[in-house]
Amino acid sequence: MSKTIAGFSKLSKSKKIDWMVETYFSNAEQAKTVLKQYWNTNEKLQTLHDEFIENTITNYYLPLGVAPNFLINDTLYTIPMAIEESSVVAAASKAAKFWLDRGGFKTTVISTTKIGQVHFIYHGNAETLKSYFNFIKPKLITDAQPITKNMEKRGGGILDIELRDKTNDIAGYYQLHASFETLDAMGANFINSCLEQFAKTFKNEAQSFEGFTEAEKDIQIVMSILSNYVPECLVRAEVSCKVEDLTENENISAEEFATKFIQAVNIAEIEPYRAVTHNKGIMNGIDAVVLATGNDFRAIEACAHAYASRKGKYSSLSHAKVENGIFTFWIEMPLALGTVGGLTGLHPLVKLSLELLYHPSAKELMQIVAVAGLAQNFAALRSLTTTGIQQGHMKMHLMNILNQFEATNDEKLILTEQFKDQTVSHSAVVEAIETLRSKSN
Repeated sequence: MSKTIAGFSKLSKSKKIDWMVETYFSNAEQAKTVLKQYWNTNEKLQTLHDEFIENTITNYYLPLGVAPNFLINDTLYTIPMAIEESSVVAAASKAAKFWLDRGGFKTTVISTTKIGQVHFIYHGNAETLKSYFNFIKPKLITDAQPITKNMEKRGGGILDIELRDKTNDIAGYYQLHASFETLDAMGANFINSCLEQFAKTFKNEAQSFEGFTEAEKDIQIVMSILSNYVPECLVRAEVSCKVEDLTENENISAEEFATKFIQAVNIAEIEPYRAVTHNKGIMNGIDAVVLATGNDFRAIEACAHAYASRKGKYSSLSHAKVENGIFTFWIEMPLALGTVGGLTGLHPLVKLSLELLYHPSAKELMQIVAVAGLAQNFAALRSLTTTGIQQGHMKMHLMNILNQFEATNDEKLILTEQFKDQTVSHSAVVEAIETLRSKSN
């Protein structure tokens, strides 16, 4: 039966597990065995993982795969991908190989601006507040210099600070809307530290501003926080080739394939029900690389979907066209990534992944990640508009079904061969396993 506990975070890992398994599991020893079998035998490495978060009880594994043959701006990459979903790595690899012979992927970083905001309440004259902001703006930047000096030496720092009036939405609500360049760092801690200093200076200096009445001096700081919506931290990735070079499938002409492919993209551009699934496929590729390189995939997801809705309706992140006989497929989206700080210098597999990618800068990683998303989307749309999505996906899922039923190596060999030319479904695989086992009994 569930019960509360005081001081849980102060218990040792072993004591935490004892309490948890005794409280929640019918077979406490079995639950404990499952948890412990995922511990790393290297105590130092396990301690490192334990200290990433609070109340760690074990490690949760995801497969780390690689997708080779990605030609990006004439450089060949093998891309690391951490993901559990069947077929994602295979699909990305297949798309990479397809475009390898057609010039590869071309990418451009459009901008790298990141955003943070100080949210505050002010119930005075708006023009007086504007005067105060113009007066205090230089000091906001000066007072933050102890925080920004190292970033500025590397070429980054505060780009601008704006006063934004949001009183039409909430009475008295204003923002200090600040833009930043954080170079190879994702920059969350840097931006938040700057914002908190802005808020302190902004509030304190109001007390001596002669233009304010006593009531107007009472500026209420609500919060100071970076935004994960970074519509000006943009990267573009694209592929293109002559239409006649577009298909390897003898059952469909290149022209018909191009037409159906573009129609599929157009549908995702105007139909939110399709766009969500379409973009989810893009994020299969993006999140897998973001996770493998120690970045924040939740922030990337939230930003991507907000960007997909920026025109007031949720729409596709990718686009396609044919002009003058040339097929072009591209994606343009925000990606705020870092290659220094956070887990990038701590997690051994993250360090390995970054080395695999030639130790990329943040801009280079933006381009690699965007390509992974575009490749995944191309592979999905090619399947959808030709053979259908289930044929390839379910064949990759076959091994998961076999493992679910604890198939032996011999059984896996026989059934994998059997389903080479058959439609894979859960019920069909179960029937095949039962038939095979009945024959051997």
